[in-house]
Amino acid sequence: MGRKAKFAIVSVIYVFFAFLAPCSSLLLCRMEDSINTHDSIRAIVWRDDGLQLLDQRYLPQQQTYLHLSDVAAVAAAIRDMVVRGAPAIGIAAAYGVVLAVRDRRARSAATWLDGIDQDFDVLAASRPTAVNLFWALRRMRAALARVDGRDPVPGLLAEARRIHEEDIAANRKMGELGAALIDPRCSVLTHCNTGSLATGGYGTALGVIRSAYSQGRIDRVFADETRPWLQGARLTAWELLRDAIPVTLIVDGAAPYLMAQGRIGWVITGADRIAANGDVANKIGTYAAAVAAHHHGVRFMVVAPSSTVDMSLASGAEIPIETRAAAEILACGGQPVAADGADAWNPVFDITPAALIDAIVTEHGVIRAPNRAVMESVLG
Repeated sequence: MGRKAKFAIVSVIYVFFAFLAPCSSLLLCRMEDSINTHDSIRAIVWRDDGLQLLDQRYLPQQQTYLHLSDVAAVAAAIRDMVVRGAPAIGIAAAYGVVLAVRDRRARSAATWLDGIDQDFDVLAASRPTAVNLFWALRRMRAALARVDGRDPVPGLLAEARRIHEEDIAANRKMGELGAALIDPRCSVLTHCNTGSLATGGYGTALGVIRSAYSQGRIDRVFADETRPWLQGARLTAWELLRDAIPVTLIVDGAAPYLMAQGRIGWVITGADRIAANGDVANKIGTYAAAVAAHHHGVRFMVVAPSSTVDMSLASGAEIPIETRAAAEILACGGQPVAADGADAWNPVFDITPAALIDAIVTEHGVIRAPNRAVMESVLG
């Protein structure tokens, strides 16, 4: 090949890549814009001087971040519902371990390990049902065991950040997997709050809704108000409206009637713990929604990361169910709503049997008609 021919080929290649580079940049920008569409909220933020949590007790009227600098404050924030949602609780607890070790080392570099088990116990006792809490604490214990006499704080902080980042990545993966199950122009129902407020970001059930809405598969979201903390009314509606996704709020008891009218294609919820056979513990009212969906031929999807699955429990009968104060039912927003002297029963979660679930979506794949064999084949 002559020099002129070689020069011509090189010139063509140069022009091609000179043209391609800006196009590639534009493509990447558009991909990034697409990824960030309908996803603007982060409720857990680490700063060098401590942990910041969006106080969800006062949403939507007030948007305030609490600054936490010690493990007791993190445990109290989990217990008092400043932060809620199984994945978010686990992430907050991981950062709580960082604060605990940092504080103990500041007091004594020689004896900082003394009492660290108590800090883990304080975090573990904050909420008993969300298995992500214990999963995250096990990971932080393993990271602590790898310290080897060095300053443990950087390694622990790196592990907590990994837990946080992995959760967001898992949510995006689940969003795509779950969205693929939904037929175009579908309306869906969701219960409680399963979005960025309940996770590291993007959300589990709301992650699927975000992805499906971006793809044009969902045209309307119905949200149960979710008594007694009104997570659907206060949090889910706020998240969806903030990210420009249309939402219609209904009282919990209206959901079966809405299904009877043929207006719902999927019920999509999250989970706080999933047993080995596919039984699911989730916010009280999930079981009722699943029974109604089964009766009306509406498909039911649970979206949760693998960290929510507890293969040590054979069925939902073994999942501990947290019961909270009666005052949460007898009052609303601090104002009494019940007759004086009435008693109340306030289980926070219920168990939805696997037989009522069409699909469990995890970052490892979709589990259809869940049972133990299918769960093991997908999750290992």
